[in-house]
Amino acid sequence: MISTDFTDIRALVTGGTRGIGAATVHRLLAGGARVAAVARHAAAVPDGVHLIVADVSAPDGASDAAEQALSFLGGIDVLVNNAGSNISVAEGPLAADDALWEANLDLNLMAAVRLDRLVVPSMVTQGHGTVIHVSSGAARYPQHTGLPYAAAKAALNVYSKGLANAVAPSGVRVVAVMPGFVETDSSAVAMQEMADRRGITLEALRADLRERFSGPLGRPGRGEEAAEVIAFLASSRASYLTGIQVPLDGGLHPTM
Repeated sequence: MISTDFTDIRALVTGGTRGIGAATVHRLLAGGARVAAVARHAAAVPDGVHLIVADVSAPDGASDAAEQALSFLGGIDVLVNNAGSNISVAEGPLAADDALWEANLDLNLMAAVRLDRLVVPSMVTQGHGTVIHVSSGAARYPQHTGLPYAAAKAALNVYSKGLANAVAPSGVRVVAVMPGFVETDSSAVAMQEMADRRGITLEALRADLRERFSGPLGRPGRGEEAAEVIAFLASSRASYLTGIQVPLDGGLHPTM
C-alpha cells in the first residue's frame, strides 16, 4: 500500500482506541492523516493522535466530540463512525426490554446520526468529505440473541444509503462497511464475557464462532484487514463509490 494516501487529510474516528477503530486510526495515521480518536474512556493512542474522551451514544457526548474535533482539526474530511457494541440478551429477543433496545439504538444507530448531523454540514460547505459507517453483517444475518443490535445496524444501512443520496450533489460520499467475525483485542474481551455467560471455555466459544461465522476462508478477519478496506473507501481511489454497503465477512453470506 502507498503509505501517503492521506497527506493533509483530517480524520475523526469514533471508538478509536480498540479493535477495528484502533486499527483504522493506525492506518490513517500511517498514511499521513491528522487524526482525532473518540473513546468513552481515556486510553493510550499513537503519537500524533488527538484523543477525545466522550460517550457518543449520548447527545451531549456526540456534541462534545464533534465540537472538539472540529476545533482541533480545523475541519473534517473523513468521519469514521465506528463506535458500536452488541448489547445482547441470552434469552432471546422477547426478553429484551425497552432499556436494552434503546441502548443498542443509541450506540449503534443514533451515535452516527448525531455525529453526522454535527459534522456533515461542514463537509457540504467545503464541497468534499467522506463518511464511513461501520455497520455489521448482523444487519443481514441476525442472531436471536443480538436482534436489537442487528436491527440497529440494519437501520444504519438504510440511513447510510439515504444520506448518501442526499449529500452526493455537494461532493460528500457516504458508505457503510459490514464486518463479520473479526477477532481483535476488544472482541476477545467480549468473547470471554459471552463464554462466561454460557458456562463454557473461551476456546470452546471461539471454536463455535469460527465454525458458524468464519465463512469459506475458514478463519476470522483481522482488525488490520477491516482497516485497510475502510482506508480504501476513505481515499480518493474510491471517489466514485457512494451509497454502498461493503461486506467484510470472508464470504460468509452467499448472496447480497
